[in-house]
Amino acid sequence: MLQALFRYARAAAAQACSALFLACICFTAALEPAAADGQRAVSDLQILAQVSASPDADAATSTSAGTGTGGHGGPSPVVPMPPSELYGALYRDVELAHQFPDSKTFADMIPNAAPSSIAAEYAMLKSQPGFDLRKFVDSHFTLPARETKHYHYVSYANQSVTAHIDTLWNVLERAPDRSASPYSSLLPLPYTYIVPGDRFDEIYYWDSFFIMLGLEQSGRTDLLDDTLNNFSTLIDRYGHIPNGNRTYYLSRSQPPFFAQMVRLVAGREGDRVYLHYLPELLAEYRYWMGGEDHIARGTAVQHLVRLADGTLLNRYWDARDTPRDESYREDVVTAQQTPQRNSADLWRNLRAAGETGWDFSSRWFADGKTLGTVEITSLVPVDLNSLLTDLERTIGHAYRLKGDADDAERFEARASTRAAAIRRLLWDPKLHAFGDYDFAARRLTHRLSVATVYPLYFGVADKSQATAIATTVRARLLRVGGLATTTVQTGQQWDEPNGWAPLQYLAVVGLRRYGQPELAGEIATRWIRTNVAYYQRTGKLVEKYDVDAKTGTTAAGGGEYPLQGGFGWTNGVLRTLMAMYPAAAGHSTRPVDVRKGPRGVPEAALPASAALQTSHQLKETPGRVRWNHAIPRATPRQKMAEAGMAAGTGRIPGSRQLAELCYRRVPRGGAREGL
Repeated sequence: MLQALFRYARAAAAQACSALFLACICFTAALEPAAADGQRAVSDLQILAQVSASPDADAATSTSAGTGTGGHGGPSPVVPMPPSELYGALYRDVELAHQFPDSKTFADMIPNAAPSSIAAEYAMLKSQPGFDLRKFVDSHFTLPARETKHYHYVSYANQSVTAHIDTLWNVLERAPDRSASPYSSLLPLPYTYIVPGDRFDEIYYWDSFFIMLGLEQSGRTDLLDDTLNNFSTLIDRYGHIPNGNRTYYLSRSQPPFFAQMVRLVAGREGDRVYLHYLPELLAEYRYWMGGEDHIARGTAVQHLVRLADGTLLNRYWDARDTPRDESYREDVVTAQQTPQRNSADLWRNLRAAGETGWDFSSRWFADGKTLGTVEITSLVPVDLNSLLTDLERTIGHAYRLKGDADDAERFEARASTRAAAIRRLLWDPKLHAFGDYDFAARRLTHRLSVATVYPLYFGVADKSQATAIATTVRARLLRVGGLATTTVQTGQQWDEPNGWAPLQYLAVVGLRRYGQPELAGEIATRWIRTNVAYYQRTGKLVEKYDVDAKTGTTAAGGGEYPLQGGFGWTNGVLRTLMAMYPAAAGHSTRPVDVRKGPRGVPEAALPASAALQTSHQLKETPGRVRWNHAIPRATPRQKMAEAGMAAGTGRIPGSRQLAELCYRRVPRGGAREGL
């Protein structure tokens, strides 16, 4: 009880500090006008004329997307602008000139001066002889931290996968953003948070629930509370949880797992948690149900769809219809390759794909194979509506705890109505599975995917549907390494042969819920062994796996970026499934190879700053010290065991003396030599 009371007091204090900090940022930003639309250069490509949409219109859209009363404090009246609007022609020119291999790099760079000053200087200099665009960027912007710090981590030889995961939380941990630049695309967070890894150096909405599962297994309850409070802050600040804490993610959200996060923490701390976060649960619901009072039958407004029979369901959506800042060049190229399609409609659907979390998949393609036919805003997805059923149930439960029977019954009735609609409209008798409904065409899409397990996980399916799903999953989606995301190979990352951690977890729990423990155990075992085999071979855990390949032998592919390591939700799900099925992993340590470096990585592959790549940043808690860039010593195995770092435990030393045994310090700003 004392712990819970302390947490709520800490949350209130941090919320007040966050509000003050945000007010300063918003005031500074308000003084700085955006780059004028007239400063945008005319492109030779006709299609780019559509990119130069009015900033004023987009800014208004962003503000309206975040309206409503936001829980413990209304959302900010000033919504930060994304880099593509702050810099206008400069942003477009840098991205289309392919100055960086990853479009996200420039989106995350920090300006060294006010954006309008940089944009004005660019407009004046760009036509002069000898102008060098890359030099201009390098002199006016600072690279994001992930480009200058080596967060990439490879385990020690002979370290168990469990120890690897427990160590990785410290590598993926980021401090509160109390000194964020007012012009950075990063949205400051008041609490410590966990990032997925590699290029994803910010918090992501639906990733975080699966990360939280692993944090609980690792005993990191401090980070569980911090994660929930960060998302609560985002809801209070903007009226919803954005895709991630970047300005360019504010126009959309992601699969709404906030209610599941609340349930997870309440399971440990009690029912008080539901009451504490009820305002944010309601604000989240208002965001997804915006426009409910005036939507006509057979129409769609923002995230809402009202079918011809009056049924009210939801869709994925994005408030903008321009290229994504983080994938700007890729979106322009996609539009060029699809000249027959309205570019604004294409770009809105590409953005909406980001909100689905499945970017990209044949599940969303009108022709079942081509990115240019992506069509999400006309679909009623089974996963989203299952999640919103859970949100309605959770709000109803919170009202019950509060003693408000009328509101409890209202939300319970909404959940029952939505669940019945899912069973009636989204069940595909042809596939013997749940799917997505095309409300524009008034038919199911008939595309099988692992999304069919969502109604199992949330208890929406009836028993006969659950039995049929189990048969379909075993016959058509189960592979040697786990569940394939779909049955179609398109080269997209959310298609066969790739498998993803969150979907494996939802399937396992959902099947167990409906009396299918054998299939659930088989999926879990295959997935665990795939992860462990890849870890034993490489010393890493990654965001996705090729489940068709011989276990652990082939890296997954597809998507707009290379395979990412880390990796937050993979760590969380693996840690959780291994606790559920402890015998599945077998021997999970990495073999020692004397020909390799101290972490099982060829020494030639280690950069000079290898110390940073493998640093352990010990949690700053009572009895522990903060060790920035602490470099592991070549300590004999018996002394490592004394320090609690023996293979299979992964426990971080709890005192300075034990830490001294295993580590030597590198002072802040000091040389970052290798081992």
